[in-house]
Amino acid sequence: MSTRSVTVRMKADYEYVASNQQGNEVAIDMYDAPEKKAQSPMDLLLSSLGGCASVDAVLMMKKKRKTIEDFYVEVEGQRNDGIPAFYTSIQLKFVIVSPDAKEEEFAKVVALSVDKYCSVASSLKAEITYTSEVKRP
Repeated sequence: MSTRSVTVRMKADYEYVASNQQGNEVAIDMYDAPEKKAQSPMDLLLSSLGGCASVDAVLMMKKKRKTIEDFYVEVEGQRNDGIPAFYTSIQLKFVIVSPDAKEEEFAKVVALSVDKYCSVASSLKAEITYTSEVKRP
């Protein structure tokens, strides 16, 4: 079992930066448009799911020697009206522009990517335990 960790540090009341162990950073904010400069935590969850599923789908298509001129995934989530406003459903729409890829084979690759290989999708389906504690430096 491997462990990953990030540190999320406050920059301002509605602005944070998340850093992983290698020092890569992601800006996070909770502003409404037009002040929004970064993704919210819930946006990042959709981005994580789309990114995770995309990597394996693209690699599998390339392994099949298919030409990819463009690729993207549109991820949309519906949230609970109450608090917490968690996602109740998420839809992923995969789009590939390729002169030699057939829709059926791309659909199979996407299904494998999302249902078998994507760690984020598996995490969303799993019962995850977590703890929290308060400490001073």
